[in-house]
Amino acid sequence: MSEKIEITRLREEPEDVLPPREEASENGLKIITFGCRLNTYESEVMKTHAKNAGMENAVIVNTCAVTGEAERQARQAIRRARRENPDAKIIVTGCAAQVHSESFAAMEEVDQVIGNDIKLTAEIWSDAAKLRNPALIERVRDKYGTARIRVGDIMQVRDTAGHLIAGFDHHARAFVQVQNGCDHRCTFCIIPYGRGNSRSVAMGEIVDQVRKLVAGGYNEIVLTGVDITSYGADLPGEPSLGQMVRRLLGLVPEIKRLRLSSLDPVEIDDDLWRLIAEDPRMMPHLHLSMQAGDDMVLKRMKRRHLRKDLYEVCEKARSLRPDIVFGADIIAGFPTETDEMFQNTYNALKDCDVTFLHVFPYSARIGTPAARMPQVKGDVRKERARLLRELGAEHVKRHLSGLIGKTLPVLAERNMVSRTEYFSEVRLDKQMPLGQIVMAELDDIEGEVIKGRVAA
Repeated sequence: MSEKIEITRLREEPEDVLPPREEASENGLKIITFGCRLNTYESEVMKTHAKNAGMENAVIVNTCAVTGEAERQARQAIRRARRENPDAKIIVTGCAAQVHSESFAAMEEVDQVIGNDIKLTAEIWSDAAKLRNPALIERVRDKYGTARIRVGDIMQVRDTAGHLIAGFDHHARAFVQVQNGCDHRCTFCIIPYGRGNSRSVAMGEIVDQVRKLVAGGYNEIVLTGVDITSYGADLPGEPSLGQMVRRLLGLVPEIKRLRLSSLDPVEIDDDLWRLIAEDPRMMPHLHLSMQAGDDMVLKRMKRRHLRKDLYEVCEKARSLRPDIVFGADIIAGFPTETDEMFQNTYNALKDCDVTFLHVFPYSARIGTPAARMPQVKGDVRKERARLLRELGAEHVKRHLSGLIGKTLPVLAERNMVSRTEYFSEVRLDKQMPLGQIVMAELDDIEGEVIKGRVAA
């Protein structure tokens, strides 16, 4: 499947939730990845461990729990995988498997469920490779209980396992984990229960990993995590995200493009602001975890920012980097949201001129406080989401119109798709080598993309 990250698509998912990706390896090993960029990175680690363990004829499903729809799609993929691979071992992992391990283990198609707490260890895949018949399953019982469910207490995890990977099959850019877990408890979010508390990757490990990827030919690096603006609070000296990025750019000057995954609007530190203003390797595109633009809704979500903070962060970013564009995750129809509250969100996005809106109707997650709040009717949620997507379509069109006639560097993906530094999608007139940066002459808009010719 294509690795294309459809950031200009107005999808019903948060920004980091990518389309499901299926990749086949040698010896009948397949991995199906749902969810975020962090899952993409972790799938690469798991695939490497599984191959090294000699795993054959197996399907690994790396699930996401951010919405009920993400879980539904994962279950659908598991059933399809069994139909298409009747003799294969099917192993399910990821956030949904961590949170709802027993329900996945109850699926007759599933051979084993592995939790997020141990899925990146080589040992677990060595054990999983032995799962050939019920007798062997019984022989690999361990401290996690029966071998069918190997899920521990994610809240007890305090570190991140170091992994050096050489690259990502069929991907134009490389994802690097710098942080995992989250210490916040937004009322709509179940992810902390699938990922645990916040923990950071040591600076040295990040530098080593990025250096290896850049040496391998990757022109664009994406730093990812669950809540990357919380980076460093658990490390000696408590370095900030900006301090880590500054050191990374200094120690690996060969980096051509650097991107960050979703940022909390009020947790962008001074070092990061300076890099945004001064270092051209920082891409002029920030994706903000806004969620809403009304103070009461934001308070009921237990977010750390208010409406005024959204205006201030956008104004500051534009004063430092006038050409910068923004993306935002937005929840439509959060519990108790009135028409007036929704209008406040709509107006904030319009006033701040957020280009790429990633809108999804509120999805109740059992076990979260928001699921117990008075719910907005489903048809109202959908209508509000539609209005926000229409606003987003207007903003995308205006952004693309401003690019017509320009010649810009773009990163080549698959199917003649490429991305500008702003992450706007360009449809090239010919396929260029995956991951190569080329100059493109932009000349016309076609739907949500701009057409371009590879410059001579």
